[in-house]
Amino acid sequence: MSGKRVLVVDAGGRGNAIAHAFARSAAVEIVYVAPGNAGSEMMEKCRLAAGQGKALKSISELLDFAKKESIDLTFVGPEGYLSEGIVNIFQEEGQRILGPRREAAILEGSKCYTKDLLKRLRVPVPPCQNFADADEAREYVRSTLAEDPEKGLVIKADGLAAGKGTVVCSSQEEALSTIDRIMVSPRLFGPAGNKIEIEERLEGRELMFFALSDGGTVLPLQSAMDYKQAYAADEGVAIRLFNKLSGNPNLDNNPNTGGMGGFSPHPWLDEELTEKIIKRIAVPTVRGFKEATAQEYTGVIYFGLMISDEKDVHVLEINVRLGDPEAEVILPRLKTDFYQLSMAMLDRRLRGVQLEWSPNFCLGVCATSGRAIKPLSSGGSERPGYPGEHYTNMPISGLEKVDPDVLVYHNGTAFGNDAQGKRRLFTTGGRVLTLVARGRTLAEARTRAYDNIKRIRFNGMRYRKDIGLAYL
Repeated sequence: MSGKRVLVVDAGGRGNAIAHAFARSAAVEIVYVAPGNAGSEMMEKCRLAAGQGKALKSISELLDFAKKESIDLTFVGPEGYLSEGIVNIFQEEGQRILGPRREAAILEGSKCYTKDLLKRLRVPVPPCQNFADADEAREYVRSTLAEDPEKGLVIKADGLAAGKGTVVCSSQEEALSTIDRIMVSPRLFGPAGNKIEIEERLEGRELMFFALSDGGTVLPLQSAMDYKQAYAADEGVAIRLFNKLSGNPNLDNNPNTGGMGGFSPHPWLDEELTEKIIKRIAVPTVRGFKEATAQEYTGVIYFGLMISDEKDVHVLEINVRLGDPEAEVILPRLKTDFYQLSMAMLDRRLRGVQLEWSPNFCLGVCATSGRAIKPLSSGGSERPGYPGEHYTNMPISGLEKVDPDVLVYHNGTAFGNDAQGKRRLFTTGGRVLTLVARGRTLAEARTRAYDNIKRIRFNGMRYRKDIGLAYL
């Protein structure tokens, strides 16, 4: 009997990590990735899915491929496809696909809807208000801060914004500017900013909590400490230059990104806190959503949480998929067969599953496209680098120098020919590569990660140098 054929729908490092997890299953013969990137065909059993010599991107193209190649399971990584209803469409055509349906993907697709739902379910959230009118939002900020000028506010674009739609504001000026930049001009996140949510900033420690759901049972995954801000706390000069080049009047704002790195296991998520989150947050959300909408939630769900010093838990946001770069440091530690685990979710068999994990640490560092050194003839204004405007099509070198047991997951890369006609690897995005090293201790994993990432080069390459440092 031939092995199983899997299709992973994802274009980035998360997709590389998911494909790698499926490829480690003895049951799986081949893993296709679409749209994928250069890294999607640099792992054993993995290859790019293609049609007529080009990457597959549309849902109709992906469905045709799944039928033609007799795919046994399709796994969806990014929120965009889920919100567009890829699960609904595949299921209507008899395809086995894992991920929440369109109706459930709204938990990430609309922060305003989700906070209103959680309030009704009595799942704890920060005090918050939703606004579709910029003037009303400005008035709310003015009145709120007039009563308490020291109160911090968090402003979030309602829709999908690639992990960058949240702005923490420390003054009235910054809050009003953020409202304008999201809702009026330059509309930083496009239609995602048609509505915004404004919530009170809570004090405590943030936690990204991952779980699996088969519609009834909720099974926690081990988690990761992630680093969302673009710069380390001691990079004040770089932060101010980034904001100056980006046109942000708050020069001290450390911008959020899709993720600059992380490590697993999480340093302070213990069994007691895990049990509390499952009982008070995860299970009430999954079951309450079904009661409210008659829709089951199947697939990965992760909660952005704030944990107070007293271990009170509040939900800041919900995402309907694995995180990036969290997946890159969590999945390599998973010893349980990922294909069999996925099938258990689809077949409502999670209740009997016990996950097995490697005791080793994984630490990942993301190399991004920073301020590139460009010739003066290139013209145009200087680009601040990721998460702002950045250059692409930069040749990458040094991957052959990385230790064989160190993982390199590709976020934004593609093969092409340089000026001399030589086949090279080039950058295609803001986040380019996530290098993941393993070790018996966090210190060992960290040392190996930074030793190896120094061997990679491309114009403008930048990465945070403090991943894991505070937890040694």
